[in-house]
Amino acid sequence: MKPTAGATGARAAAGELRTRAGRAVREGRQRLRLYLIVALQAGVAAALAWLVAREVLGNPEPTFAPAAAVGVIAASLGSRAPRALELVAGVVLGIGVGDLLISLFGTGPWQTGAIVFLAITASVLVRGTGALMTQAGGTAVLIATLTPTAPDLELPRTVNALVGGAAGLFVMLVLLPLNPMRMVRRSAEPALNLFAREMTASAQALAEADRGRARAVLARMRAADPQLRQLVAVTTAADEVVRLSPVRWRRRRAIATYRTGVTHMERAFRNSRGLVRRIGTALRDEEPVPAALPAAVEHLGEAVRLLHREFVAAQEPVRARERVLHAVREAGVACRQDLGFSGTIVVSQLRTAANDLLRATGVPRDEARRLVREAAAG
Repeated sequence: MKPTAGATGARAAAGELRTRAGRAVREGRQRLRLYLIVALQAGVAAALAWLVAREVLGNPEPTFAPAAAVGVIAASLGSRAPRALELVAGVVLGIGVGDLLISLFGTGPWQTGAIVFLAITASVLVRGTGALMTQAGGTAVLIATLTPTAPDLELPRTVNALVGGAAGLFVMLVLLPLNPMRMVRRSAEPALNLFAREMTASAQALAEADRGRARAVLARMRAADPQLRQLVAVTTAADEVVRLSPVRWRRRRAIATYRTGVTHMERAFRNSRGLVRRIGTALRDEEPVPAALPAAVEHLGEAVRLLHREFVAAQEPVRARERVLHAVREAGVACRQDLGFSGTIVVSQLRTAANDLLRATGVPRDEARRLVREAAAG
């Protein structure tokens, strides 16, 4: 007895649900591996800031010191050093504005509103970010509301901000600095796997004239922006660590190379998304699809896989470069056959993505263009 359409659809939906659940579990595990050290840094920095503020400086109310330390550690990866400076600057700015206005107008509800307004306006005038505005406004509120019951609040809070910021920087740059190479590799793995997987799926959709599969690939690639942003943020954070942490200085050259590679890899991914969109259009318009065209897209995906393996093994990505150029040659063969308008654009997008991938492997710009041009000509 053949299964009904409803039963087939239910099984497909259940399979899709299991796939999504498995992907969510994998992504959660990857994020935990990446950010577990950040949680450890925050705990150590908070304890250190409290000890320094309370036991060394004798501050009976050291609450803001550990809070400031956690604020520095919890900043977006790649912006922790600027966040420490913004935090202290925001506190000083809020105290200055609050002190001045309280001395002129006293305290009360309208004075509190005016103090916060002016503190945030001042932070905007100095081109502060959201962190600086938050700290300036929050400090102004505390100064306006607590001064009548807790006089002389200004100096302890400023000292606490300095202690917390310094403790956070010390922990993340000296005591427990992130391992930049491990960070980048762990973040790159899911992004590169997704890129390669979707290129293979695109090639299959093109070879089998499956418009539904092409649409699904495009949807998944559009949904991958958070992974791309995380990869860029992690690479930026690794660059910050190797520039500022004496313990990691020896990794500066390697991380600079990876950061450049990630920039070009991101561009290759976005250009490949345009390629997949045009594949869907070509299938919708029932354009001719020479066998060399899906083969070229498949080779592009295999080049990403090879790049990932060579990247993890810290090897020169020679095989990845060869496979990229093989993809361009196959696309050139397809271009010299019967192609429609969208098929021609697919070839153009593939060449652009190939150029980006070559740049990601360390090939200079002019050399990458020359290699792609020669491979396309056959």
